[in-house]
Amino acid sequence: MEKYHGNDAPVEKKPKQPKNKKRDKKTQRGSVAIIQPIAKVILFVIIMIAAFCLYEYRSGMRQARHDQGFKEIKVEDFKGEKSRSDDINVLLLGSDSRGEDMGRSDSIMIAHYNKHEKTPKLVSFMRDTLVNIPEVGYNKINAAYSYGGPELVRETIQQTFQVDVQYYAIVNFSSFPKVIDTLCPKGLEIDAEKDLNLDGVDIAKGVQQMDGHTALQYARFRKDEEGDFGRVRRQQQVMNALFQQGTSISNVAHLPKTLGKIQGYTTTNIPSSIYPSLVKDVVFKRNKPLEKLVIPVENSWENGYYDGAGSVLEIDEQMNAKAVQAFLN
Repeated sequence: MEKYHGNDAPVEKKPKQPKNKKRDKKTQRGSVAIIQPIAKVILFVIIMIAAFCLYEYRSGMRQARHDQGFKEIKVEDFKGEKSRSDDINVLLLGSDSRGEDMGRSDSIMIAHYNKHEKTPKLVSFMRDTLVNIPEVGYNKINAAYSYGGPELVRETIQQTFQVDVQYYAIVNFSSFPKVIDTLCPKGLEIDAEKDLNLDGVDIAKGVQQMDGHTALQYARFRKDEEGDFGRVRRQQQVMNALFQQGTSISNVAHLPKTLGKIQGYTTTNIPSSIYPSLVKDVVFKRNKPLEKLVIPVENSWENGYYDGAGSVLEIDEQMNAKAVQAFLN
């Protein structure tokens, strides 16, 4: 029965066009034929990149382990505890010891990483800070390392500043230049604060392309009126430069070998399983800029003298503990 519209105008029904199933199948086969080779190429590239990274990582570790100037430091039990927020806290210790003996730590830091907010932070502790070392008594904080290694430093920091540390990493300063030269073969760009000279190394004020040895001398210099305060600031400056320039396009290819050398030169309990996610965040710039703090904070200390320790920084422990906790949280 025909339908009418308006003044008896017939509405013609258009016959349904049969679907061209053969054409659809050909289109699908064509798409698959194009996608499959592309997928294979992408997979091949991924495999080659992974193989390159693994080879370079192992090469760097092997070179570090066979370095005659490197001797791994023996560490007894380390009772690290996770932070309450499940962030990563690593106790970084710069050792000036020779061989297996524990010398005083020349540098004490906490490297903090918030896994959810992708926020890296660095806390530096002045080596002359007077603290109560468990079962030892009052002394400079860097003396804790010589008395009981990383574990006693951890206990001292937890007791004084109420900060939980899960991992430790001991880096001997003799290996530091080799790591920098591997990561930044053309030099590390540092804006030197002023003219400096240490152990025969002259550094002019202004922007410099420093090799590893020069950067180490710059970071260790403290023979001026600022003393350890200036040294700690320069240490953080070098660490920040490494963090920023080490992941640049020109240096990112050197990162796997550098990580291998760091792992080889470093005495640490950091499990290798946490490296991939950290490296991914750093390489793909998913992390935020490095934030820095120095302890003691301003207006919380005064110069003092303590028998058995010498010249020290007497601090307001409560004020500094609150500052560290607020910074990390």
